Amino acid sequence: MQKNPTQTNPSIGQVQNITMIAVIAAVYAAITFVIQPFAFGPVQLRASEGLNHLAAWNKRYIIALGLGVFIANLVSPLGWIDWIFGTMGTVVMTGITYLVTRRVKHAVTKIIISSVVVATIGMAILAAEFTLAFNIGASGAFPSGSTGGIFAQWLAYYLSVMPGEVASLIAGGIVIYALSKIVDLSK
Repeated sequence: MQKNPTQTNPSIGQVQNITMIAVIAAVYAAITFVIQPFAFGPVQLRASEGLNHLAAWNKRYIIALGLGVFIANLVSPLGWIDWIFGTMGTVVMTGITYLVTRRVKHAVTKIIISSVVVATIGMAILAAEFTLAFNIGASGAFPSGSTGGIFAQWLAYYLSVMPGEVASLIAGGIVIYALSKIVDLSK
């Protein structure tokens, strides 16, 4: 019986993890760069967000997606605010996704849970980031269109980012589900 090479040589497993982190970070950033005009702003379609489902399979994707978001956000009109808060938001929501789904076996259930976490917690954080950026007059910030207070601004941003995020999560969920049928995403 042949042994798994990662069991006999732990460094192979480490190299595989680092490689997967780099590949997913690069794919996230590349997709975002390609659709850059639609990937930033209060109404956005960031197709790369569909990759957030990967965190339901392996915790390494938390790092990969956080790194991918950071790289993609280097061209964000919000600058440092998006570098810090966009990245932190991704790490938080994908971390929660991983924790909630780590014992879930069914791919569809993982994707549904991931979608709920990203669409609620992730977009709440993004809306808070936009509200902060606008209220401190950050370069690249945009008005929410709301005439109310802070909560009304946050709600306006939240509602404006949701449709694009849900579309990205549905498309990404279909791709990740199909991929999970041919590749063990947890390895």
